[in-house]
Amino acid sequence: MIGIGQGRKFGIIGCQHAHIGIFIEEMQALGYECAGVYEPDNKRLALSLADRYGLELIGDRESLLNDEQLAVIGCAAINSEKMDVIELCELHGKPIMIDKPAITDRAGLLRLRGVMERGKIEVGMMLTERFRPSLHTVHQLIESGDLGDIVHIAMRKPHRLNPDTRPAWHFDRVQSGGILNDLLVHDFDLLRWLTRREVKSVSSYMGKHILPEYPTFYDAAGVQVIMNGGITAQLYADWHTPAGSWTWGDGRIFITGTLGIAEIRLEGDPLLSSDEVLLVINEEELRSMPLASPPLSLTQDFLNRIEGKDSMISFDDIYKASEATVKADEGAQILSRE
Repeated sequence: MIGIGQGRKFGIIGCQHAHIGIFIEEMQALGYECAGVYEPDNKRLALSLADRYGLELIGDRESLLNDEQLAVIGCAAINSEKMDVIELCELHGKPIMIDKPAITDRAGLLRLRGVMERGKIEVGMMLTERFRPSLHTVHQLIESGDLGDIVHIAMRKPHRLNPDTRPAWHFDRVQSGGILNDLLVHDFDLLRWLTRREVKSVSSYMGKHILPEYPTFYDAAGVQVIMNGGITAQLYADWHTPAGSWTWGDGRIFITGTLGIAEIRLEGDPLLSSDEVLLVINEEELRSMPLASPPLSLTQDFLNRIEGKDSMISFDDIYKASEATVKADEGAQILSRE
């Protein structure tokens, strides 16, 4: 396995979503210098991020890949093009951190597996939910047995669409991967992490209610999941958060155990605070739990993996979360008002 060596630089190939700003911030906080940002199409976002973080836009991605001091590549390319960038980094021996999702279909999943099996580079994915204090804390509660054995998990993840600000590829299922691959890969990863169980079966649907001009864009999706060990889960996501909402999406997670229940309000309570909240009931009354922050950042966790150290998220975790979303997407029943 190729490590990060002595290099203290990173580069960006593909800047189609502002999520990549999280990776840039965390790399800079760790003392790494950005060697440049390559984005041939979405100049507006690339310029915005370059101005915000003091970065240079470049027109040649090969200069990044051939830089011996470059430790890692970050990528937020069009979803259907991410595997091309991953395989390009593999050719140059550069580890890569990508924004989710890694793949958009079965063919991409097979290519991702090939990269994993060849073992020439590590691939990270911005599974940021694991690093929320609320989820870190509830994971500790589950591990300590405070909630008993997990019976059921429900996740609700509404999103604000703002269609006028989205690039055209976002509304094309082939390029974006669709709502299941794009949004629910986080949730499948959380299910495996919180339960320590594998996905046994999925039953899913996608609904279309808006934007007839984009025939392959689906705006709501749900999945019924059965995990090994008889744990069940319900996942739901949509693009229907109104423009007037106090948040981009009032995401919530409900966990039922044999000894207690927990609810996470990912964007807080609009009547109280925008801070995330973890509510728990077990042998005690309903209470809001103090939140503990993870001991390291998502990016530091990936750098640890590159160096062969213990890490929270493995390449296998990324593959299995991606595999579950592909299965849900392939088998989804299509709903419409027609």
